[in-house]
Amino acid sequence: MSAAVELRQVSKTYGAAAGEVHALRDLDLTVQAGELVAVMGPSGSGKSTLLTIAGSLEEPSGGEVLVTGLPLATMSRDDRARLRRRTIGFVFQDFNLLPGLTAVENVTLPLELDGVGVRAARTIGLAVLEELGLARQAQQYADELSGGERQRIAIARAVVGDRRVLLADEPTGALDSVNGEAVMRMLRTACRRGVAGVVVTHDAQLASWADRIVFLRDGRIVDQTTRPAGPETLLGQGAAR
Repeated sequence: MSAAVELRQVSKTYGAAAGEVHALRDLDLTVQAGELVAVMGPSGSGKSTLLTIAGSLEEPSGGEVLVTGLPLATMSRDDRARLRRRTIGFVFQDFNLLPGLTAVENVTLPLELDGVGVRAARTIGLAVLEELGLARQAQQYADELSGGERQRIAIARAVVGDRRVLLADEPTGALDSVNGEAVMRMLRTACRRGVAGVVVTHDAQLASWADRIVFLRDGRIVDQTTRPAGPETLLGQGAAR
């Protein structure tokens, strides 16, 4: 496996002097292609800041960030924007779907912004929706969908095309346990295709779907655990009975 995301001695400070807030402190984290990493920690521990910096939405105060081996600090603003469109998929807590677009139009928007033709983008988008069991919802508008359906549409948009990195901030926060597990299952499916996934979650049961759980406190990694066998294995065993 190759490293898809690398944070090397990354720090992030907001404010100045007496009002300084140290969101991240000399943090080291490497996520391999095909690996799903869950990030946990109390409120204010730096979880969301880690995601925004890994996704080039924010610059660190110190340290180095590499995505698919490319150092973000040497990239122009346009190059970073192109990297986000082509390589990095984001899943936000509030979904960030456009209500005036249908499900398939929301999914294909990143492709069209990157120059893919409308017809080709639609073919790709419909294939992704079919894979996620959402083909029947393709022509529905975002505000006509349930919370679970909107979340799956957001994930479809995040993984469409040749995405190499998937960053998800509390993607199950607004969902019940059944839909929450369905989301984690989809994230694992993306990682089996070689995508590197980083998901922030407060739910330890859902975090156990990850290959590795990283615990943050006060902007530092204080512990890590690696799972020997995930709940998807148990689910498969249960389904076989």
